[in-house]
Amino acid sequence: MPTTHRLAHRYRRLCCRLGRPASYTVVAWAALAAIICGLFAGALASRVAWETSRPQPDRAEAGAILAEVFPGHDLGDIDTPPALFVVYGHPLRLSNLRTVLLGDGGEYQESDTSAVAFGAPPVPAEQIVTVARQRLTDTGWRLYDPVVVEDTICSDKLCATPMSNVTTTLLARRGDTILNASIPSQSTGDGTYLAVVLHRAPPPAVVPAGVLGALLGTVVGWVVFGWASRRTEGRRRDGGAKFLFGTTVVLWWLPVLLAAPSLLQHHRGEPHPAWHPFWEWLGQPTASLLFLVGAVCALLALGLAAAPRRDRPPVALVD
Repeated sequence: MPTTHRLAHRYRRLCCRLGRPASYTVVAWAALAAIICGLFAGALASRVAWETSRPQPDRAEAGAILAEVFPGHDLGDIDTPPALFVVYGHPLRLSNLRTVLLGDGGEYQESDTSAVAFGAPPVPAEQIVTVARQRLTDTGWRLYDPVVVEDTICSDKLCATPMSNVTTTLLARRGDTILNASIPSQSTGDGTYLAVVLHRAPPPAVVPAGVLGALLGTVVGWVVFGWASRRTEGRRRDGGAKFLFGTTVVLWWLPVLLAAPSLLQHHRGEPHPAWHPFWEWLGQPTASLLFLVGAVCALLALGLAAAPRRDRPPVALVD
């Protein structure tokens, strides 16, 4: 049997197993549904695995790092976060869950420990950068290429004398700790001339948990889609189930198609000691409203599939 005929035969067998022997697209819809279920399951599993991370650096740990990398700079006012992930600086709770789910999910992100130095720098910015790079290398940090951004700042409210400013961002990692330091070339008297952020890299359990969750989610998604497809095939509710499942697939895939290329370009544009969390590549929780609407549609479709058949049995004729 030619290869083309074998593939066509296998495709028809898949359609039959999904309860749609006459359909030409059911396999594609099933694959899309299964893959997106796997992606969401993997994201959830990776978020659970994040709980194995160490807490963000406390004041003692951050103070020791700042003293060894930036000696002679007043970075004593260290701000520590209340949780590993925060929303507008606060832990995720029922009180702010609505904020995350209904349009402001982008504010849900990993927290960090930060410190800033105010006023005029004691030495030129170039010297701060040079000394910090040397001390990072000497103390075992892996140093990444610096990010240099040029912009214009104002020395007064009216911006009568705009000044050219070059901000150098140093990125380094040691163990599970990531350092991000911003040093502007210009600083006003009441501004900051040095800002340092410390946070944790993803713990080792995140990747295997995400992969395992994605595989299990894909299998479950395929099985559930096939079950629902067979349950609704040839029934009056078939059209409604198709519409609801199709809406779910579109609403769940749309944020992925928008977020993944953007994040990939972002990662390629500048160095990253650690990748962004898995769920951000799926556009979540930024687009959580679309996810919720899709989830409601999926539950309604499953409800239609689970409903008992109301087809009347044939009536026997008795002479």
